Amino acid sequence: MSKKVRTMKTTISNEQLTSAISAVRDRNPLIHNITNYVVMNNSANALLAIGASPVMAHWKDEMEEMTSIAGALVINIGTLDDQWIEGMIIAGMAASRRGTPIVLDPVGAGATSQRTATALKIINLCHPTIIRGNASEIMALVNAEIKSKGVDSIASSNDALDAAKILAKKSGAVVVISGETDYITNGNETHTVDGGSPIMTSVTGMGCTATALVGAFTAVVEDPMVAATAAMAVMSLAGERAALIAKGNGSMQLHFLDELYNLRAETL
Repeated sequence: MSKKVRTMKTTISNEQLTSAISAVRDRNPLIHNITNYVVMNNSANALLAIGASPVMAHWKDEMEEMTSIAGALVINIGTLDDQWIEGMIIAGMAASRRGTPIVLDPVGAGATSQRTATALKIINLCHPTIIRGNASEIMALVNAEIKSKGVDSIASSNDALDAAKILAKKSGAVVVISGETDYITNGNETHTVDGGSPIMTSVTGMGCTATALVGAFTAVVEDPMVAATAAMAVMSLAGERAALIAKGNGSMQLHFLDELYNLRAETL
């Protein structure tokens, strides 16, 4: 298999990135994930590897209490039903009242009108701190005519930057577009992260993992632009290093978690 890897570049400094990683490991924040069945294990292990503490809870009756002890709330709409949506909104509104950071992953927005509408409802009611998605998902939240290929993007991250800036200004959230280049924008300022490996697109849940890591960094870094950029840089660097020794997408997942766990200042 080709080992095509691009050198990681990011618009935050190594000092900011090192400080952010240290903050996650020192403070071990509890990250409340309402996420989909496909990625629960992946996301939980990634959070543990970077030094956070995951809880994967979606029962609506415990949302208020669970959210009250979390450092950040991650809402991922990958597997939806009425009960899950109700729980997401209860948790999101509770977190918003408390000032707890909220990260929304609008998985599959643009694939169906119901998904797009659900993501927009959560944005309007819960006011997420950060919205992270692929290009098609971000574009669909601005233009309902945009369609995605299930949970996969049919557009490049470059194509979605204008839509991301519009969404950021309209929602008040920092918007993150994952792709060959990751873009992080508040509508006025834009950060970028380059790097990673093409093999990452063959591992299920890598985008959802990125969202979970954004939650971990947002829990301990005050500036959501810096938090989101640090999380995407960590994804890129771990993916880049894992690809050098992975034999395929199966071992890529294993080595990716190891690289997250062993990430140190000197690696940067």
